[in-house]
Amino acid sequence: MRFTTKTALAAILASILTTGATGAMAADKLKVGVLATLEGTYTVLGEDGLRGVRTALKAFGGTAGGRQIEVIIGATDASPDSAIRAVKKVVEQDRVDIVIGPLSGSEGIAVKDYAKTQPHVTFINGSSGAQETTYVEPAQNFFRFNMDGAQWSAGLGEYVYNTKGYKTIATVGEDYSFIYTQVFGFALEYCGAGGRITERFWVPLGTKDFASIIAALPDDVDAIYLGLGGGDAVNFLNQYQQAGGDAALVGGTIMVDGTVLNSKGRAKEALIGTPSSGPQADTWDNAEWQAFVKAYQDAFPPDQRFPSPSLLATAYYNATTAAVTVLNHIGGDLSDGHNKFRAGLAALELDAPNGTIVLDDNRQAIGTNFVTEVVQQADGTLSNKLVKIIANVRQTLGLDPAKFATIGLPSRTVPECKKY
Repeated sequence: MRFTTKTALAAILASILTTGATGAMAADKLKVGVLATLEGTYTVLGEDGLRGVRTALKAFGGTAGGRQIEVIIGATDASPDSAIRAVKKVVEQDRVDIVIGPLSGSEGIAVKDYAKTQPHVTFINGSSGAQETTYVEPAQNFFRFNMDGAQWSAGLGEYVYNTKGYKTIATVGEDYSFIYTQVFGFALEYCGAGGRITERFWVPLGTKDFASIIAALPDDVDAIYLGLGGGDAVNFLNQYQQAGGDAALVGGTIMVDGTVLNSKGRAKEALIGTPSSGPQADTWDNAEWQAFVKAYQDAFPPDQRFPSPSLLATAYYNATTAAVTVLNHIGGDLSDGHNKFRAGLAALELDAPNGTIVLDDNRQAIGTNFVTEVVQQADGTLSNKLVKIIANVRQTLGLDPAKFATIGLPSRTVPECKKY
């Protein structure tokens, strides 16, 4: 039986009346470990993820289930090894009750596997989006309230083929699980619509010199799909402009996220007009989205945040909100192996600022996706303008689950560019 964040408000009020402010202060603190990329090419992404956590905690007064929340941060660099070091520290040394994170794709797979060895701890994903994290041998104590990278591609392939008229595309992507998942979702839809991917280029995460890739890009394509993020995205754009590149671009989700659109320098202006897709649209006029943007803005001085929350802030905000909402609903009861907490998470209908989110049987988000285009605002800043909304996107992307399973897992070469 599902319950919503709105219906949980009554339980929150009852908890406040029962425990009182002094009760919340006196109870043992609830220890929450938060994993975020605070080193390496995705540092700026991790910093905004933490802003999302803090925005949510501020909304709840820093308490959950009548207990004050103590946040213990585990810094990673987007690699699986760093994620394991960080999660072991917060779980085995700091003895946290709950883990929120990690941020990046291959980190998520590693933390999911680690979660199986720690059945007394509940793990709620931050923003990592590799398909395998929840699709392949999921952990019973691992929950993901964000869609995966393929779900974040929903609507984009058909849009660039049918509306933009891009019939042939080459792709450039970081060589790891999240971007494999992004290209997987894009290719299924784009190639299914009749498009052709002529070449796929893969670069190591943290690449600084893109000269050889830029030189190898084909001239006989309608557009180039860029599956890059953070420092890699900025480095590519700088070098691509310097090389005189002027091809039409299609952006993977983190290529056009606020962490890139608000980076220093003018190279990002090459993204104006670039279509993309992901879990949010900056210009969406939805009241709940606008309220979240204001809450994010109000929580930090302008020079310590972006003009609008990045998708990392939104994902970490949603994960934190889900955890606190359920804890309030059950009065903070983590006894009996977190049974009530986990049942509440599985049943939660999260009224998130970027659309309602529910979980499937693998504890994987079913949510709303947004097709967007990068535009320049009157003040000179860049943002993602809403083009189309795709509701109720499941991990199998509208395909029969048995058919979806025959495609194979995302990789450098999977899926083939054909209609399934």
